[in-house]
Amino acid sequence: MILRYAYLRQHPHVFKVMTGLTVPLFDDLCWDVRPLLAEAVHAARTRPGRQRAVGAGHPYALEERDQILLTVIWLRQYPTQEALGYFFGVSDSAVLRTIRRVLPVLEQAGRATMRLPAPGPKQRRHGDQLLHDVPELQVIVDTFEQRVQRPQDREEADRYYSGKKKMHTLKGQVAVDGQSGDIVDVPESVPGPTADPTLLKQSGLLGRLPPDCDVGGDLGYPGLDKLHPRGHIPRRKPRGKPRPPEDVAYNQAFARQRVIVEHTIGEVRRFGCLTQTDRHRRQHHTGRVRAVAGLVYRRRHRHDRRRAA
Repeated sequence: MILRYAYLRQHPHVFKVMTGLTVPLFDDLCWDVRPLLAEAVHAARTRPGRQRAVGAGHPYALEERDQILLTVIWLRQYPTQEALGYFFGVSDSAVLRTIRRVLPVLEQAGRATMRLPAPGPKQRRHGDQLLHDVPELQVIVDTFEQRVQRPQDREEADRYYSGKKKMHTLKGQVAVDGQSGDIVDVPESVPGPTADPTLLKQSGLLGRLPPDCDVGGDLGYPGLDKLHPRGHIPRRKPRGKPRPPEDVAYNQAFARQRVIVEHTIGEVRRFGCLTQTDRHRRQHHTGRVRAVAGLVYRRRHRHDRRRAA
């Protein structure tokens, strides 16, 4: 039971290593999530067709705070259910039920942090006349792939085999605010071979953006300017010719803006549930990404939350 909140909070450094959050940030998370968890439990106990009364049944093995802690540690470290159950003093089946109950609540909390950038006056950050035409990116998109276990069915396995990664993968898309780096959209995950522009079109993100919003991507999004009136990608090298100096300067300035999405994806993939090989038959991947996005948001805005308190 050494991972339960009452014991683990006495070791702040270990707490942060195991969860990715400080003890005060985790307490804030519990404060925000507990009402949502109570609503979810009440909805499950009053669902049509339930044979037991609302108060009947065996009580949960863990209190609400420890249920949330178990799920956050599972997202961060991605241990097996047996190992996690051993350190919490519960069975592996209790761990599974806890994750199934809490993960949708954390996903809901993560989605609540996603807001598209508000339209406003753009502030050009560079005064070099040569870079005057570099757009001020307000939304930046990129994708990442996570290895999954090979499906037994050959046709299904072919659907998930990524030639780029030389393995079977799931692909997730992340769109971030170009100024703050906060995640503003996470669509449903798709098989790894899906092209980035295809996933972007399926997500419907561009349709929700105002026409004057500058959207940026890497060279994996050819034709982005055709999908959105203000879509931008780096300039390609002319075939058989040296790259013009102005294109080099443009791409360098563009990369300085676009790198923010790489940093955000790096923070997201510090969580083992999105880095290690997926063990859940490609299910609930989107929920994990959205839940982790909410935790990353809390880490980034911890000082703002303290000032608001």
